[in-house]
Amino acid sequence: MRRLAGLAAAALLCVTAACSPSNSADSSSSSSGSKVNLSVWGWGPAENYQKMFDQYEKENPNVHIEARSFTAATEYDTILSTGLAGDSGPDLAWLRPGAQLQPLVEAGRLTPLTTEQVPGLKDFDKNVLRAATGDKDGKVYGVPFAVQTLQVVYNKKIFADNGIQPPKTWADMTAAADKLKANKIIPFAFGGKDDWVLPIAASIFGTSQWGGDAFLADVKAKKKKFTDPAFVAGIDELNKLKPYFPDNVAGVSYTDAQILFSSGKAAMYPGGLWELGFFGKNAPNVELGVFTPPAPAGGQGLMPGFTDGSYGVSAKSKHQAEALKFESWLATKQYGQLYTDTLSQLSAVPGVEPKDPLLKEVSTTFGAHGASYFMNEFAYGNPSSQTVFSKALQEMLLGRITAQEAAARLDKSVATWL
Repeated sequence: MRRLAGLAAAALLCVTAACSPSNSADSSSSSSGSKVNLSVWGWGPAENYQKMFDQYEKENPNVHIEARSFTAATEYDTILSTGLAGDSGPDLAWLRPGAQLQPLVEAGRLTPLTTEQVPGLKDFDKNVLRAATGDKDGKVYGVPFAVQTLQVVYNKKIFADNGIQPPKTWADMTAAADKLKANKIIPFAFGGKDDWVLPIAASIFGTSQWGGDAFLADVKAKKKKFTDPAFVAGIDELNKLKPYFPDNVAGVSYTDAQILFSSGKAAMYPGGLWELGFFGKNAPNVELGVFTPPAPAGGQGLMPGFTDGSYGVSAKSKHQAEALKFESWLATKQYGQLYTDTLSQLSAVPGVEPKDPLLKEVSTTFGAHGASYFMNEFAYGNPSSQTVFSKALQEMLLGRITAQEAAARLDKSVATWL
């Protein structure tokens, strides 16, 4: 991808406290020539990661990599922090990026990485590495593993059956939604019960309205605020699209929305690139397409994206040398290609080319029309501005506050730390 500048990161990472840590027996096994066991915490499906890690084991028979996959996303921060602070943590873990990474860095829970230890780091775009960098010390603490993009996924058969083409203007998109609704098809599978998805949807439909990275730069420089009319108009698109969402949209869960789309009851799904894996598994016969909502004046809109976390090494791992060697492999094009081919995701490793046609299309569009996912640039604070804004958008969908009021809450939160 040509354009990765301005990316910040966010990812949904999931683990549980039931993971087995490295122990003294493992430490002694290294010196005796037995296999070293390296545990890696992350989110699933574990079998896919184990498949990739098995390739490393073939080339390094003295090491066994144990991939552990869990689904307690909302508990991840506490579980990982507790594990890394004690003796129950992993040797390596998927790290949340940006603001969420900093508490672990400041507590000394992670091993900083250098290009001597992990040579591949020198080839990563500096903006991609921001996802794994300490704010205060400027050191890198992880190897970024993916780039996620945000767009609308659509069912090609439903579009064809209803004489619909991917929209080139906003009017095209709403006209298509009207036609689908008239034919008893839910235009957009979307739910607001799980509020973390709401800034994602706001970014998909609003980034072109507020101008992408140029606007974010002005906010950081305190030249503009989130109460700017362009930003308010962008998030207000969610209100305008409510007639095309499922009934009682604020009560529809993330999983409900996935099922509505994969079952064919809905034609479009605004979400992240990671959804392609879910839909591919649960609706393998559905041919998928993607588009970015058009710009307000028509034409190609901006496609938001972010660096999706990184692999880091626990400072308490008893196998630092083996863990760092594995980290070095995770930064290679070999692993990046395995990642892309196995998971149908865009690898963050430079030089990896997706073979899947849909991924190629996304990669090309993002390379030419990419923008930063705004929320991950502004996820600091306690409570975080992301938490504050997610709840504000939920109240907006419920009709309790206006888009202007939701934007004002975000602006007030950001002002406490920017």
